[in-house]
Amino acid sequence: MSHRMRTLTEPFKIKMVEPLRVTTEEYRNDILKKSGYNPFLLRSHDVFIDLLTDSGTGAMSDKQWGGIMTGDESYAGARSWEHLESVVKDLTSMPYILPTHQGRAAERILYGILGGKVKVFISNTHFDTTRANIEFTGATAIDIVYDVAKDPEIDLPFKGNIDLEKLQVLIKEHGRENIAAVIITVTNNSSGGQPVSMANVKGLRKICDEHNLLMVIDGCRIAENAYFVKHREPGFETKTYKEIAQEMLALGDAFIMSAKKDGLVNIGGLLTMKDEELSIKCKNLLIISEGFTTYGGLAGRDMEALAIGLEEVFDADYLHYRIRSTAYLGENLKAKGVPVVWPIGGHAVYIDAKKLYNSIPVEQYPGQALVCDLYTKGGIRCVEVGSVMFGKYDEAGKLIPAQNELVRLAIPRRVYTQSHIDYVLDVFDDILDMRKQTTGYRITYEPPFLRHFTARFEKI
Repeated sequence: MSHRMRTLTEPFKIKMVEPLRVTTEEYRNDILKKSGYNPFLLRSHDVFIDLLTDSGTGAMSDKQWGGIMTGDESYAGARSWEHLESVVKDLTSMPYILPTHQGRAAERILYGILGGKVKVFISNTHFDTTRANIEFTGATAIDIVYDVAKDPEIDLPFKGNIDLEKLQVLIKEHGRENIAAVIITVTNNSSGGQPVSMANVKGLRKICDEHNLLMVIDGCRIAENAYFVKHREPGFETKTYKEIAQEMLALGDAFIMSAKKDGLVNIGGLLTMKDEELSIKCKNLLIISEGFTTYGGLAGRDMEALAIGLEEVFDADYLHYRIRSTAYLGENLKAKGVPVVWPIGGHAVYIDAKKLYNSIPVEQYPGQALVCDLYTKGGIRCVEVGSVMFGKYDEAGKLIPAQNELVRLAIPRRVYTQSHIDYVLDVFDDILDMRKQTTGYRITYEPPFLRHFTARFEKI
């Protein structure tokens, strides 16, 4: 009996729809210019397919919406808080649980306490808000993925891993007492949404134990990472996705999560810890800046939806669909000749803009040029993850480029169908016709931190 690959279908039915507005290319050119050629400054009303981020942009399930209606809005000790606390303790094995309004609030609290001048944070790759919250304290953030993993084309199962040998060198170089924490981000967003192996996290745990270092797991996509561990790392074939996530999170001293990703909600975050003394400091700062310890800036209904989402996200049918639907976009782009970061990650497809637009100098931000072209040609909004987001300046004001010039197409959870993604693929036919262009953009305004959010540009 022969078997053939069936069409990838969404494992859900659509119960409510939101209209999308179709605009002309002339209109989009005009509105993008008025927005300073920065897609963050566009109105969502003017966007057709929004792949800017997968953070807080997903669709909740019927059970989550039911939880919204039953959320307990008590200021202290709400039932919804007890539900969330129980689910998170079961997932993380950590006794001290703090809810926050989103992940960067948890980062600000924890790294604000741990950071400061002369302090060093080491990570596989710090994401934008993580780095900003660390550098805002005066501390230094250092990224150490393996050198071989920096090649966008090389096919490795766990390109998100932290380089354990480099970590040992940095510990000796900076001194154990100056290293505030080691942060392992799973999956590794800035390096292409690439997963981290269990063996790598266990190796990191051993080094942190040897040097008495705090190990933080930034696990906003912990379920997606668990999928890759199960299917790529020997010894995990028979374990459930939740069991794999539990095993990995139990290795950490602290866990930070933007619940707007694998929490399957539109707002929310978590900070969990094993150390009581550290948790007390974090609680005090939480109360001052976010809210009481049993709501942390969230409504009870938000906590109820999050508690449900943290269980739904480990559903085998959902995770298979999630990973395969992202790969569908990436594999088909590669087949067209679009250079993508390979293999495809869990939540997004990353385009190598430096290779696609190889005639645009790095100083003219080829990634930003691609982002603008995707909007004007197809109404698709996405984000540059290159020298706009991560570039620095030397003392003379000359750009120090990022490692790679990438553009991220982040897929919101349970939002778009395969026909939407096929439309995105069609738009790339127009992009491939534009790959010989030679000029990009210059920055006309930028803030001191997280410039990509509000910077403005002009065409060169």
